[in-house]
Amino acid sequence: MIRRGKGIACMFYPIGFTEYPNPSAAYMKVEIDGSAVLYTGSTDIGQGSTTVMCQIASEVTGIAYEKIRVICADTLYTPYDTGSVASRVTYITGNAVMLAAKECRDMLFHAAAIMLNLVVGDVEKEMRVGDDCVYLSGYEEAVVSIADAARFSCTKLGRPVNGKGIFNPVTMQLSADNGHGKPYGTHVFAAQLAIVEVDDETGKFEIIKVYAAHDCGKALNPMLLEGQIFGGVSMGIGFGCYEELQYKNAKIANDQFTNYILPSAMDVPSIEACAVERYDCTGPFGAKGVGEPALLPTAAAIANAIHDAVGVFITDLPITPEKVFMAIKRYRASGRAVTGHSEEVDREGQATPVR
Repeated sequence: MIRRGKGIACMFYPIGFTEYPNPSAAYMKVEIDGSAVLYTGSTDIGQGSTTVMCQIASEVTGIAYEKIRVICADTLYTPYDTGSVASRVTYITGNAVMLAAKECRDMLFHAAAIMLNLVVGDVEKEMRVGDDCVYLSGYEEAVVSIADAARFSCTKLGRPVNGKGIFNPVTMQLSADNGHGKPYGTHVFAAQLAIVEVDDETGKFEIIKVYAAHDCGKALNPMLLEGQIFGGVSMGIGFGCYEELQYKNAKIANDQFTNYILPSAMDVPSIEACAVERYDCTGPFGAKGVGEPALLPTAAAIANAIHDAVGVFITDLPITPEKVFMAIKRYRASGRAVTGHSEEVDREGQATPVR
């Protein structure tokens, strides 16, 4: 009989290193043609951090996204960065980029105020940037292009427009006496729900769908965020149901992709992702992160769904049909019926509660 089950798992994950400093730094310069160059040590390994850093710099300075060039991960030119680890880049490097961009923006404000014959000082608090221009809020006719402001600052004031930013999350080591402390700057949270169908005669199971809801702060790039969740869930399925290192004579026996099994595109079910945008005041524009957290609840949700379907818990990963079959066999040998809280699935795929 094919039985359908649902399982949920939750997680929380700290952003950055535990207790110890893990800073990022960034440089930014605005050219006299209104374009900009951003230097950051963070490595984009496919997660899209270069895009997000460029977005942050664009939002702060008002310079169009396509006019900002990012130079990253070149130790000859870029400042120090702790690394693209611990899901820290958006939160920590993003803050460093925002600080560098703010220094550039303040210099543009100063130059624009002089060009508009305004009293330099508090009036700069009344200025805003956007569409490659600096505006006086409430009087939009008072406008200076960023290119003109950068050129004026450089050639008339002798101040090339550039800025630097350094950010390290505030942490405190845990007390050896009572365990209290602040080991991380922020945390992210998530819940995932898996739907599976299990054959209670063979142990074979299929993951039908995964729902993933993640609190990662403000979603700076919803498309990249969704891609991170899809990728994380796919990795979680591999971790939970396929990947297993086998050892023989103290050596890895399955060191090739022919015998170390990974899920293919055909093995990944439908995934529905959503962001719970809970603003974090310490993050860049309220953002936190969503790298590793996207894969953490998946295996547990699948295990709980299998339990819901046939009443057995598999706690030894990866979960395989053989392990499910043997668990059901032991379960029946103890005199108990395989019921769980499952639904029977007919040939048309319609589920009905098992009585």
